[in-house]
Amino acid sequence: MSSSTGVVRHDIYKQHLAGYPHVESPQRLGVIYDMLDEAEMAEKFVAISPRAATCEELAWVHSESHIQRVAATDGKPHSSLDPDTQTTPLSFQAAELAVGGLLCLVDKIFDGTVRNGFALVRPPGHHAERDRAMGFCLFNNVACGALYAMNIHSVKRVLIVDWDLHHGNATQNSFYEEPAVLYFSTHQFPYYPGSGDLAEVGQSKGKGYTVNVPLWPGHGDTDFFQIFKQILTPIASAFQPEFILVSAGFDTYVDDPLGGMKVTPKGYAALTRVIMEIAQTYCSGRLAITLEGGYHLEGLRESVKAVLKELARETILTKDDLESLEQGTIPPIVKDVIEVQRTYWPLSFQL
Repeated sequence: MSSSTGVVRHDIYKQHLAGYPHVESPQRLGVIYDMLDEAEMAEKFVAISPRAATCEELAWVHSESHIQRVAATDGKPHSSLDPDTQTTPLSFQAAELAVGGLLCLVDKIFDGTVRNGFALVRPPGHHAERDRAMGFCLFNNVACGALYAMNIHSVKRVLIVDWDLHHGNATQNSFYEEPAVLYFSTHQFPYYPGSGDLAEVGQSKGKGYTVNVPLWPGHGDTDFFQIFKQILTPIASAFQPEFILVSAGFDTYVDDPLGGMKVTPKGYAALTRVIMEIAQTYCSGRLAITLEGGYHLEGLRESVKAVLKELARETILTKDDLESLEQGTIPPIVKDVIEVQRTYWPLSFQL
């Protein structure tokens, strides 16, 4: 194969909320798919066709009543599942294929067709709780992906990295008592949905397997890079994941209308590189990324492009870029997180 990076795409994902005024709009995927079809990107990636997730697969994460509640919206012109979360006639089918698309990517990674990949799907997922839709999310794509890797591909340890602007409350809750899944999240705080404080570290056998990095607005490329290098890398080295999933939200982009962060496409490329290094060291490069937020269309397009190029080892980062990031100031939050997490992980202050 000419590429070892897979891409999941399907036009049904653009039918969710089609014609309905919402910031989580079909145009988000429209600009990404257009970018993929340009000469620079065309035919660089292995196209992966999605299937619908089964009720059994959805039920690993969600209650039967929730699955039925979302299914009941199928074909209806408009339904409101929570103040932020609406559906249109094909939303349920898109949500089934969003989960199933990620599961197909997982299969292709484990059968060796691709090394890594990006599920360019919607609706997003990391706010969808066991028993309710919320925050634009119907089903929790990344949580289903983690349990699929464990149940179908016998993976024993999964790392989930969530760099969306908003905390992935539902992903955290899905695995809060589960030591087989390490959940690491950077997010603007306090902000929607209100969870993700430093002290939320997991409970019971899962204590220490939730790592939250709550951030004030204003953090940029160097801050995020240093957080990943100083916190994520040593914790992942101790955890030794067999598979890595990323909830990739691009609402931390410098001009995103919903956020207050300052990340650029080069920043996302750098974060992808850090995660790829972990994947290469511990799980033969096995890494699956799924799309979450990101509402500045041009920023979303360029940031996804930067991540895809990094996955395909065609980086946009120069040697000077990397030196600047490596030598950058470590943000104070790193010390705060280490203070909490050193109880569970071999972390030391490097400030």
